[in-house]
Amino acid sequence: MKSFMEFAKRQGIEPSPRLYFIGTTSTMTLGFFSSLVIGLILTEIGNGLNVSFLVEIGGVAMSLTGAAVGAAVAYALKAPPLVLFATVIVGFMGNVSGGIVGAWLAALLACEIGKLVSKTTKIDIIITPVVVLLVGYALASAVGPPMDWFMTSVGEFLLWATELQPLLMGVIIAAAMGMILTSPISSAAIAIMINLSGLAAGAAAAGTAAQMIGFAVASYRENKVSGLISQGLGTAMIQFPNVLKNPRIWIPATLASAIAGGLSTMVFRMENIPTGAGMGTSGLVGQFGALNAMGYTPNVFLRIGLLHFVLPAIMALVFAEFMRKKGWIKPGDMKIGDSPTTTK
Repeated sequence: MKSFMEFAKRQGIEPSPRLYFIGTTSTMTLGFFSSLVIGLILTEIGNGLNVSFLVEIGGVAMSLTGAAVGAAVAYALKAPPLVLFATVIVGFMGNVSGGIVGAWLAALLACEIGKLVSKTTKIDIIITPVVVLLVGYALASAVGPPMDWFMTSVGEFLLWATELQPLLMGVIIAAAMGMILTSPISSAAIAIMINLSGLAAGAAAAGTAAQMIGFAVASYRENKVSGLISQGLGTAMIQFPNVLKNPRIWIPATLASAIAGGLSTMVFRMENIPTGAGMGTSGLVGQFGALNAMGYTPNVFLRIGLLHFVLPAIMALVFAEFMRKKGWIKPGDMKIGDSPTTTK
């Protein structure tokens, strides 16, 4: 066993729950954004403006989501070229048979096994891709469908529970997804994996939007306009190092998320789609998702503006100022450094 572990390490394999469950899913979000999310946005714009080539490009991008996931997973695992290229195909196969979860799981395991055999034979150019594709196909076929069913069932349960107890579930979903967005875990990946939709997705979108806008406004005195934009339209994850230093700074944005979730389900009756539920205001993807789910009407635009931007900004600012006066948040506690390259 020791010799095998040493061999695996030489091949670039160092098993780590953080890498497998946080690293790959965070990078996978970039795969979503480059294919499924951008494809959806282009399709919506194309349909709205009656521009057929945008609809065509968007459709192709969305159809290749699995391949983008495979590439993202292999990139996160630092796969050598032949393994990476074959894993792209595995991701596509996994998405066909088992949805996004199938693509992620098949790509992850096939990539690691491919790294084991990479450059160990004189015909590496044949052996390595064959091993990756065979392992990926077997995993996608055997494990993908039940995993996809389980994750989809979780999403359906959340939607059912939200319809049954809209206030309670709205608060819980919004607060939880908001906090996940600020943490290193990908809220977007979770929402897409469980196929979150309807009122539950609306609450998640409200909660993640409130988290981003909340941090952006609450930390304005430290970070000014650049921080307002980077957090309000980028990601609140850049505040996570500060959260670890003083967890109290998380309270204003999280309270705003929880309240926004309750308002979303009880007052505004907001809905969303899986690609928008976990994105907050990042690139305005969550807002495009709401428009896709509810229609491009003046009333929907108004509800989005109030619930995703205006109310969270006011609530978070009030909570933060109260905590500053109490001395629970001190000057500089929310000062951010360089923005990360990843998106939620």
